[in-house]
Amino acid sequence: MTDQRVAIVTGASRGIGRAIAARLAADGRHVVCVARSEGPLNELVSEIQSSGGSASAKTCDISDFGAVAALVEGVAEEHGRLDILVNNAGITRDNLILRMDDDEWDAVIDTNLKSVFVACRAAARPMMRGKFGRIVNIASTSGIVGNAGQSNYAAAKSGLTGLTKSIARELGKKNITANCVAPGFIETDMTKDLPAGVIEHIKGVISTRDLGKPEDIAECVAYVTSDGAGYLTGQTIAVDGGMTMC
Repeated sequence: MTDQRVAIVTGASRGIGRAIAARLAADGRHVVCVARSEGPLNELVSEIQSSGGSASAKTCDISDFGAVAALVEGVAEEHGRLDILVNNAGITRDNLILRMDDDEWDAVIDTNLKSVFVACRAAARPMMRGKFGRIVNIASTSGIVGNAGQSNYAAAKSGLTGLTKSIARELGKKNITANCVAPGFIETDMTKDLPAGVIEHIKGVISTRDLGKPEDIAECVAYVTSDGAGYLTGQTIAVDGGMTMC
């Protein structure tokens, strides 16, 4: 078993997940980068390794709960440990509630909430054996204040806060922490196609008057997963430029 801490980051092929994976690798962790598409993952791993970091790629569809559990258990067995789990992958199926069908609701709840539960459950035992663990679930400000057209997404992300608090209470005595990081409006593929007028309106309600960057989320995750963050648990940290503080 290596002395290097081992981290899993889901949804690592782009945006926030990619930034988190790169940041954790820069901090000396071996990062297992997880996504559905092999090509972008391999590019990320090559970039990390070229910068002197340590990483590997695993493809997985997180809506396949059996595959998620097998992935987490397999990483722990392969490396002899699992120290950090960052559940970042997620989907949107936006629609107004009067138009939202059951499939749109179920797809988002299953992918954004149940898959996280499955991953956390699978990670708990190897973390307990190692007497160390850092679980970070990427929530959203939509789960804090709600958002029109996103009742499924907001419900799933809000559900993460309750799940995370319960995990924190159950596993705290085992030196395992669990926290949520809730991004606000971040410059990613999900926001780049918004009309200019919408972007300007969004900036107007953000205290810093600008969108965040994936690296802003990665910096927060880097601290929350650090050895020095052992007294921080059960929290939802909004990294949103002050948008939700009112």
